[in-house]
Amino acid sequence: MLEGIQSVRDLDVDGRRVFVRVDFNVPLDGSVVTDDTRIRASIPTIQHVMERGGRPVLASHLGRPKGKPVPELSLEPAGARLAELLGCEVLLADDCIGDGPRKVVSDLRDGQVALLQNLRYHDAEEENDEAFAKELARLAEVYVNDAFGAAHRAHASVEALPRLMRVRGAGLLMEAELAALGELASGNPKRPYVAVLGGAKVSDKIGVIEALMARVDALVIGGAMANTFLAAQGRAMGKSLVEDDKLPLARSLLARAEERGMALVLPVDLVVAESLRATAGRAVPVTEVGPDDVALDIGPASVARYADVLREARSVLWNGPMGLFENPAFAAGTLGVAEAIAASSGFTVVGGGDSVAAVQQAGMADRFSHVSTGGGASLELLEGRKLPGVEALRT
Repeated sequence: MLEGIQSVRDLDVDGRRVFVRVDFNVPLDGSVVTDDTRIRASIPTIQHVMERGGRPVLASHLGRPKGKPVPELSLEPAGARLAELLGCEVLLADDCIGDGPRKVVSDLRDGQVALLQNLRYHDAEEENDEAFAKELARLAEVYVNDAFGAAHRAHASVEALPRLMRVRGAGLLMEAELAALGELASGNPKRPYVAVLGGAKVSDKIGVIEALMARVDALVIGGAMANTFLAAQGRAMGKSLVEDDKLPLARSLLARAEERGMALVLPVDLVVAESLRATAGRAVPVTEVGPDDVALDIGPASVARYADVLREARSVLWNGPMGLFENPAFAAGTLGVAEAIAASSGFTVVGGGDSVAAVQQAGMADRFSHVSTGGGASLELLEGRKLPGVEALRT
């Protein structure tokens, strides 16, 4: 996975401006960063560059401003939080290209960090425009990509820019992501290898389900996507979310799992209520979902069943919650599975925004071998796809 890619550790950054592509696409409440996980994840690389005599020039996107400045999507709050965490000055440019950013960057002194304004204020970023990338290239002599969460996007700062930079490499976070996910994507993970997939829709994860079925020893399904598999088995699911157009696919996947002797593990009970806004639910066997019931979590018997499967695992991948975990009434399934994975003695990886949020919320992050910052990127990598932002770093 890291073949042909230099580490930031190996790059000569002393006295040089270093363009560091970070992922500061963080949630905001007005001018306050409500979850600084991604900012914290970038700090080791930024500090490494500074300690080696380099001057970091940070760049990121935030939200979807659609090619124009949107004050609510300014990176100023992210810069303020970064300054607090680093304990040094972070200079925010008024744009990411042009005279303003060039002056901020040229005036950088040791112990200072420059942060460019939101890259997506320009359509050229998402268009992977080479002229835009050349403007970004004027700001630095060295390129480092530490934004794994954006590595699956063929955007200018991720794909076109590194190809223009002679000295380029992976940041410490990018390295850690590729090493951890590469271990699972390789043909020889430690076995038994169990994948736990949740979330709302089968259609969002068809590619990764099919790829994983060829590699794992057991596939554990939860979340609303489990409803579609249960319906494919003939279960009545009441008013639960079911992708009717994906029922043939679900039946095909169940048949393929049986053919190759792979365990495809589904819930045996569900927590149901009458609406998403309910403040309480009740656990029922999957055979007893009523016509007005909405399945919003896996039940305690399912958590116990999943825990039994996970107890023997030597490699575990988890992506996607087991239910509507943002509602405390339907968080027990997700938290129960998180605890079961955290208790494993095997190599454990959690990826995807909702799964990571659940782990952080439960205070379990340090009990996993690796917590990935990239949902879509990690899934595409595990599908066997090449990520533009990773391929552009190869020399």
